Amino acid sequence: MTSDPISKGLLPEGLRDRLPPDAEAAARLLRTVLDTVASYGYERVSPPLAEFEEGLVGQLKLGGAQDLLRIIDPASQRTLALRPDITAQVGRIASTRMAHRARPLRLAYGGEVLKLRATQLRPERQLLQAGAELIGSDGVAAAREILTMAVEALTAAGVGEITVDLTLPDLVPTLAAGPFPLPEGQIESVRAELDEKDAGAIAALGAEAYLPLIRAAGPIGPALERMRAIDAGDALTSRLDGLQQIAEALEGRATVTLDPTERHGFEYQSWIGFSLFGAELGGEIGRGGSYAICAEGDAEEPAMGFSLYLDPLVDAGLGAKDKRRLFVPLGTDPALAVSLRAEGWRTVAALTDADSAERLGCTHRLDGQTPQPL
Repeated sequence: MTSDPISKGLLPEGLRDRLPPDAEAAARLLRTVLDTVASYGYERVSPPLAEFEEGLVGQLKLGGAQDLLRIIDPASQRTLALRPDITAQVGRIASTRMAHRARPLRLAYGGEVLKLRATQLRPERQLLQAGAELIGSDGVAAAREILTMAVEALTAAGVGEITVDLTLPDLVPTLAAGPFPLPEGQIESVRAELDEKDAGAIAALGAEAYLPLIRAAGPIGPALERMRAIDAGDALTSRLDGLQQIAEALEGRATVTLDPTERHGFEYQSWIGFSLFGAELGGEIGRGGSYAICAEGDAEEPAMGFSLYLDPLVDAGLGAKDKRRLFVPLGTDPALAVSLRAEGWRTVAALTDADSAERLGCTHRLDGQTPQPL
């Protein structure tokens, strides 16, 4: 049985070509993010597109392996997996090739990732990801630096009215081990129902003490007040003080909200997680938080980081640049074209008499030594 021939222009579902000017806008946005994090002392690393499956699965933890697209390596005859995320690869680099470096270790990255399946909210499977990881620290100071840097990078990229939605991923296990005890087998059920905001189901589980967590969600100021009113002893004090410091660092730069029970997508984060949103940009454009990477042996190392997905920014028209394309007629002195490019012009040289400014999509034409608009 033979399959029908594939059209030359057809691409697999969820993959696409970036054409002018979007391809250039994507590159410019990536450069903007990386330049921002570099100004904070973060050094760029560039992991490979594919790794041995067993190694990548171990790095991704939990459900991340479900996103892996697998291939057979003809050289080693072993299964390779294309990366669905770069964060885990950075953790591998930090714990192996850069294990000798002093901590905290500041690393940045940017590149394409490929997921096995698309989602309803994001039909693309190939995504442009950029971010930064702070290895060796996951305290409040680290969170403030990471979030300040993420907001600054988005602002530099042209994103307006940024919202940071904070969450406390391990809040339920923390409370279950202290002021609001739960049987071990019930913790995941309570976490799931809190994530769904199902008060009836929580009450049916006999976990009424957790109901105030649902009502605490909202703008950071009132949310913290409601959280501090929950009688949990000292189990929440340091966390809430930390959130207050983070919110103060972002004041005037972003709107900060808190949803203490949000858990979807934060399965491997520890005490803090966050999502990033921008005005007129559909859905989440970034996320991050505190987590642990596997170090030597069974040891773990604390870390804090963020990832941004730049495709929604490109689709919204961000990263675009004024396209001044200057048509340079035949016979023009090459030195003149060099000087014009040094002034910021993009020169398009005629190669034959048939070339024209209009046909080549230029905005200006060189008249003698002076650019003239068309």
